[in-house]
Amino acid sequence: MSNTQPFWFKQALTLTGDQPGRPLTSNISTDVCIVGGGFTGLWTAIKIKQQSPNTDVTIVEKGRCGEGASGRNGGCMLTFATKLNTLVRLFGIKEAIRLVQASEQAVFDIEQFCQTHQIDADIRVDGAIYTANNAAQAKNLYQPLSLLEQYGINRWQKLKAHEAIKFSGSPLTQAAISTDAAGSLHPGKLVLGLKKAALSLGVNIYEHSPMTALQQTTTPEVNTKQGSIKAKKVVMAVNGWMGQMFPRFNRHYVLVSSDMVITKPQADALTDIGLSHGKAVADSRIFVHYYRTSADGRLMLGKGGNLFAYGNKMLPAFDQKSGFEGMLSNSFNKLFPTLSLNFETSWTGASDRSVTGLPFFGRLNDNPNIFYGLGYSGNGVVQSYLGGEILSSLALDLNNTWSNCGLAKGPLGSFPPEPIRYLGAQIVKNCVQRKEQFEDANKTPWWFDQHMAKFAAAAGKADK
Repeated sequence: MSNTQPFWFKQALTLTGDQPGRPLTSNISTDVCIVGGGFTGLWTAIKIKQQSPNTDVTIVEKGRCGEGASGRNGGCMLTFATKLNTLVRLFGIKEAIRLVQASEQAVFDIEQFCQTHQIDADIRVDGAIYTANNAAQAKNLYQPLSLLEQYGINRWQKLKAHEAIKFSGSPLTQAAISTDAAGSLHPGKLVLGLKKAALSLGVNIYEHSPMTALQQTTTPEVNTKQGSIKAKKVVMAVNGWMGQMFPRFNRHYVLVSSDMVITKPQADALTDIGLSHGKAVADSRIFVHYYRTSADGRLMLGKGGNLFAYGNKMLPAFDQKSGFEGMLSNSFNKLFPTLSLNFETSWTGASDRSVTGLPFFGRLNDNPNIFYGLGYSGNGVVQSYLGGEILSSLALDLNNTWSNCGLAKGPLGSFPPEPIRYLGAQIVKNCVQRKEQFEDANKTPWWFDQHMAKFAAAAGKADK
């Protein structure tokens, strides 16, 4: 995909010695063709082979597997737990509880899969912390816990003031909640490990083979630059690229940046401020700050919602060093005043944020043999594992809880058309920024900003 490989992916290539796969140069047939070799495509392929070893599965990837969003995200393993209210509203309490518990179990399942298949992805299931850095954030921090407690599925706990500061590593923290069902990992090493595992299970992988057309017939056909694949089933696992290939999807997600910086190794300094763990940490902003340490003693800090793409175009900025390093530096200094501002590099990734803040899956144009999944809204590390459950079940024509899942009913909301969507996004972003600046100063935000910020909050927190 990219001309400039992001830090995690480049580091993983060096550490794993992964070699590029061959391109597709002929016309072939397969049982299931998966377009896209990131987390979603690889988990889908693996789960198909686990359930049906004799099914022939082929992946085509436009660049290197994992070079897109999968290899450039923050590596935070987060679940659906704090979105229980949205899940209940959309799917009812029984399905909502199942999805929350499945997402929490997925954290441990990913860890177990890596152990079984000897994938060194620096997985640390140390939990997660959500923090509040001002009084307004603290007021809302505990709200999800009461609903989780009501239905007997709460794995979160309130931290005492000194624990909140200790585990977050930041004196800015005023309150925090924590869970054990979360953690962090090296996304580049995971995705390349999944590629290796898929190959060992007999999945055929063709890299540097971008899809040029999809014949949406009963027996669909995927065309590439130098070949074609006739398949019984096709799975589109291209996430943020979906709208460019099939414009009708542009109504159902917005493409927004997540910008990240990472320090040079400084393990001793991190230990000194309490960051000797692998917990994922996120604050309570709408466009959230998130951070975590790496196994080699670095600190990664990211922030979502900085750049919106008109018409969901995959902007060059999504594939470059972050244009918001100055903003991230200011945030870093406020959060960690005793740490040296010693960045190794920065990068940007594109996140496909849905109306609900939840991913969605379905059949493309009601074709019974073509499936898709997207809309991870910045939380794809764990949710793509569940996406693999859904898409593999659909591709294998299974009648189970995943093929009948509420998430498998297609998009559950629409954004306005362009240019209204883009202009509205800019207005909402500016209102959110002003609102949170007022709250940081312990001032009451303007009524208009508070009202407009609700539109962003409705889609859930972005980009971890």
